Amino acid sequence: QKGGSDMSEEIKNIIWIDDEADKLVSYSEAYSKRGISVQFIRTLTRAKRELQERASADNLPDAILLDIMMPDIDGYEVCKHIKSSTRHEQTKVVFLSAKSKKSDIDKGLNMGADLYVTKPFSTRHLMKEVETLLNKES
Repeated sequence: QKGGSDMSEEIKNIIWIDDEADKLVSYSEAYSKRGISVQFIRTLTRAKRELQERASADNLPDAILLDIMMPDIDGYEVCKHIKSSTRHEQTKVVFLSAKSKKSDIDKGLNMGADLYVTKPFSTRHLMKEVETLLNKES
């Protein structure tokens, strides 16, 4: 199937880090229909390990969707870790958070996030924002 979107030509890979990942599995099918593969991870500690393994295998994600408030470590630390690594310079970071004050949003963007989406969010809106971000030239 040919379309105007580059998404159909190359599968994009996303890591979605959220302690409530089991509630998000329904997103996986919607994204896969758009040529986006999503891996859900519940803890930031596991996510850091996954990112290190992927960097070693040269299989970096195109984007990381990241909750800020999680039990084991905050998302700001993971964003800082990702953005400080030259291996991940092409990886987009999207914060998904219930923290909706302007100061929270500014902090996330200042930490290097490419996008900040406040919860609750609509599936359609998030997918559109992520697709736009993935299709932007770095």
